[in-house]
Amino acid sequence: MNYNFTEIARRACGAEEIFHIEDIQSLWSGYGKVMRYGLRGSDRSSVVIKHVKLPGKAKHPRGWNTDLSHRRKVRSYHVESAWYRNWAGMCGDGCRLPLCLALEESANEFLMVFEDLDAAGFPLRRESASMEEIKGCLAWLAGFHATFMGQRPKGLWTVGTYWHLETRPDELKALDDAGLKEAAARIDGKLSSARYRSFVHGDAKLANFCFSHEGGQVAAVDFQYVGGGCGMKDVAYFIGSCLNEEECGAYEGELLDFYFTSLKNAMKAAGKNIEAGALEDEWRSLYDLAWTDFHRFVKGWSPGHWKIHGYSEGKAREVLAGLTGSRGLP
Repeated sequence: MNYNFTEIARRACGAEEIFHIEDIQSLWSGYGKVMRYGLRGSDRSSVVIKHVKLPGKAKHPRGWNTDLSHRRKVRSYHVESAWYRNWAGMCGDGCRLPLCLALEESANEFLMVFEDLDAAGFPLRRESASMEEIKGCLAWLAGFHATFMGQRPKGLWTVGTYWHLETRPDELKALDDAGLKEAAARIDGKLSSARYRSFVHGDAKLANFCFSHEGGQVAAVDFQYVGGGCGMKDVAYFIGSCLNEEECGAYEGELLDFYFTSLKNAMKAAGKNIEAGALEDEWRSLYDLAWTDFHRFVKGWSPGHWKIHGYSEGKAREVLAGLTGSRGLP
């Protein structure tokens, strides 16, 4: 940056003084930090700063240190900046996210200064969630998908999600599952050709939601992979981030019913003139494909991952059988 990033944050908040409180987390592969800073002489007591400084050599925790991986991450920070600059203001209380107070970009640095969601009433993070909290996140996703239904993702990823096939050729090459590898392009094509398209958050895991003390009220963070797509990508990925193998089977129907009821209500509130029944029919038919699309990525990226379990394997077998049957092959 042309001058210290803390000075940029101080001026953006009209504060007399800014001071470090804590490092919240390091960014993936050593690309920077998310930090909390306190303020004096401002109407805000604190802010959260995301400071990205591109490393000379990335250190990927699973060994994917490639030029393609680096370019994807750099692109993701440009996308996140564009999201907060051009799109985030459309989000209301139904899909709460932090107010962005300052944005700066240079050749090898990105700075984002946000309101502190802890101070705004969302101080809780969850490693596991209650059913009320899971439904709160699904309601957030429904509100998000309704808000951006039919929008073109200008400046964002054309196809959102961090595991999108086109951006993950190395993981596909490493995939040791011939059936999934052969079907990957067809699955991606079916998802991408959905009639009803919105924006997807793209990394809607439990760790990217912040909770109120009441549990049902949530806000979301981390919009590096926001872009166009079918909302089932977010829903399948989120449910898989919360539930184990047995819970996925037990609660899938209840959670999908809740999501689609929330989506219908959010579409009505947003004044979207779309036939809710047709939208639900299409997106429900794509849920298993969305689940299998992520399963394909995980099996290539981290073959021993805890999300590779019998429920996901069963989904994939059903999807592959359906694709084989529709193609008329044995």
